[in-house]
Amino acid sequence: MSKDVNYSGGVGFVTLLGVLFIGLKLTGYIDWSWWLVLLPIYGQVIFGLILLAIAGLIYLATRD
Repeated sequence: MSKDVNYSGGVGFVTLLGVLFIGLKLTGYIDWSWWLVLLPIYGQVIFGLILLAIAGLIYLATRD
C-alpha cells in the first residue's frame, strides 16, 4: 500500500522577511542595527525554544 502525501515545504514568511531585511541592510537601503535586522530569525529560534520547553513540561507532568 502506498499513501499519497503532499508536503508543501518551501520558505516561510518570517524567513523571507529576515532575508529581505538582511539584503536591505547590506545594500544600504536601511540603517538599522544588526540585532533589529536579525530579529525575525531570532524570533523563530525563541519560538522554537518556547515550544520545546512546553513539550518538556508536558512530558514531565504526564510521565509515571
